[in-house]
Amino acid sequence: MTDTTDTAPERAQLVVYTTSWCGPCTRLKNRLTERGITFDEVDVEANPDAADWVAEANGGSWMVPTVRLPDGTAMVNPAVAAVVERLAALTI
Repeated sequence: MTDTTDTAPERAQLVVYTTSWCGPCTRLKNRLTERGITFDEVDVEANPDAADWVAEANGGSWMVPTVRLPDGTAMVNPAVAAVVERLAALTI
């Protein structure tokens, strides 16, 4: 897991947009890590471009955690099982 200021790091399969104070963000990151799923983390409070992307992806709402999948689609506050399912569907 890497904290970065990029809005969508190219090396990550998954990007999780978070804040430092977000409980659901921490829970999602922990569950992804437990399953061995690598991701990059972007703190939207430290990166205005990332915050803009999150708002755009969520119809104007600034909601975290927002996950960007390798195909560029987004999921808002997803369960880890839903993320795993989407990643599996993308690799088929």
